[in-house]
Amino acid sequence: MRRSTVRELLKVTRQPGMISFALGLPPAGLFPVAETRRAAQTVLEAGGGQALQYSETEGLPELRDWIAARYSNPGLKVTRANVLVTSGSQQALDLIGRVFLEEGDRVVVENPTYLALLGAWRPCGVKFLAAPCDNEGMRVSEVRPLLERRPKLLYTTPNFQNPQGTTLSRERREELVELMAQHDAGIVEDDPYGELRYEGETRPDLFALDAAAAGRSGRGMNVIRTGTFSKTLAPGLRVGWVIGPEEVVDKLVVAKQAADLHTGTFSQFLACELLRDRVLERQIPRLREVCRERRDAMWAALSRHFPGDARWTKPEGGMFLMVTLAEEVNTTILLPQALEQGVAYAPGADFHLDGRGGNTMRLNFSNCPPNQIEEGISRLGKLLKGRGLTGTGC
Repeated sequence: MRRSTVRELLKVTRQPGMISFALGLPPAGLFPVAETRRAAQTVLEAGGGQALQYSETEGLPELRDWIAARYSNPGLKVTRANVLVTSGSQQALDLIGRVFLEEGDRVVVENPTYLALLGAWRPCGVKFLAAPCDNEGMRVSEVRPLLERRPKLLYTTPNFQNPQGTTLSRERREELVELMAQHDAGIVEDDPYGELRYEGETRPDLFALDAAAAGRSGRGMNVIRTGTFSKTLAPGLRVGWVIGPEEVVDKLVVAKQAADLHTGTFSQFLACELLRDRVLERQIPRLREVCRERRDAMWAALSRHFPGDARWTKPEGGMFLMVTLAEEVNTTILLPQALEQGVAYAPGADFHLDGRGGNTMRLNFSNCPPNQIEEGISRLGKLLKGRGLTGTGC
């Protein structure tokens, strides 16, 4: 086990005057503060004792019903028995590791991949198998040879992946679902950013594709899906969920009972009240508008200020993009110089397996307004074009 480099940066980025592109922070100015205040008052007046009491491990029935309805469609019936409410989707990933993974098991992950997933599953003693990615997400053709090593699970963030911001194409989604079912290996579909689409067509989720394929063939379900309110309502609520077959959810409940008994009752009641007040329906369009503007501002600033040989991903949504610099640049070594200039980013090496990604950086565009994005990218650009490419910056 090791500390998360990105989480540790939170302490530094709170310094006055620091412009941070390092953390996956939603725009704090859009948090529904007034609505949450009213929701808290309503919850406490309607039955404060119940909202402050212990609760059942599975989560509040009304919240599980809402999640089940949200992810059902004409060809897929999700019920509350398929839903476990967790303390953020990060806990869902942790519980999946506790239930499914043993020392020596192999897991396929995107390369680069979500840093906190590695932190959650490393203590299980697993071996990660790196699947390369391109602008259409995980390259499924590169997954095929990895299946010869008999992995137990494959982890993917198909929508606006963290750290790259890329989205898995529909063709690859269908191919991946079929391929993993053929090899009897499960898929963990992590979808914290799916609601934050700014352009392009929505792709079907892996869970729905797998359900349709299972219905046609008569086989069992093969995908577990995780989600969260952290990117749409507020991360401080720490309310997420996992959706899967009843047998899987039952085992995850046992693991959660050992971990924390249940997700915070008050947070769940708050989430239910905010949903009842249709805050989410009003919040998502506002988030999309603001984050699209900030993404576009970062693209424009990168074009103006970064070296001509730099390239970056073009996400259709989400909160991140990844920059690739010249081979001789080491963004981990460069970071202290950037912090001295009052700007922070996440070094890309931490998201990569096999020692790759030393010349990459993950940039978050959702947290800062356009004027700060312009200033922060300008500072980084000057560093890269000047002393950042000589001496200790390389």
